[in-house]
Amino acid sequence: MRPRLQFGAPEAGLDYPVRPTAFGLVLHEARLACVRVDRGERSYFDLPGGAIDGDETEEQALIREFLEETGMTVRAVERIGEAGQFFRRSDGKPLNNVGGFWIAERVAWEPAAKVEADHELVWLAPGAAMERLRHDAHAWAVAALLRRRA
Repeated sequence: MRPRLQFGAPEAGLDYPVRPTAFGLVLHEARLACVRVDRGERSYFDLPGGAIDGDETEEQALIREFLEETGMTVRAVERIGEAGQFFRRSDGKPLNNVGGFWIAERVAWEPAAKVEADHELVWLAPGAAMERLRHDAHAWAVAALLRRRA
C-alpha cells in the first residue's frame, strides 16, 4: 500500500513496513497542539497521533492516541488527507507511517489521563510547528489545515 503523497526517502537495503496511522490537528487560540517527545539531545516534535491498533478505525486511534499522549479528549471532525512518511524510529527500526490526518476538536483536557511520560503537550503557532515538526508529512498537514482556514 503506497499513498499518493509519500514523504521521506528510504535508505537503500532497508525494508520499510507500512504502519497504519492517524494524526490530528487541534487549534486552540491560534495555536496548534503538538507533542514534544523527550529523547534527550534527540528530542523532537510530532503531531499527536500514531499507530492504529487491531481493528480500530482511524478516528478511534486518533482519540486514543490524543488521550495517551496529551491527556486531551478530542472529537474527529474531518479527514483532510492521507500521506506516508518513510523514517527510522528512535530505536533505528525503519517504518513507513501511512494514514490519515484529521482536523479534531478539543472536548476535554484531563492531564492525569496522559500515560506517555515522554510526551509533553506543547501549543505552537502553526508556522513554528511547520518548522519544528520532525516529519515532512506532518508539516504538509499543517499547511493543508491553514489553506482550509484561509
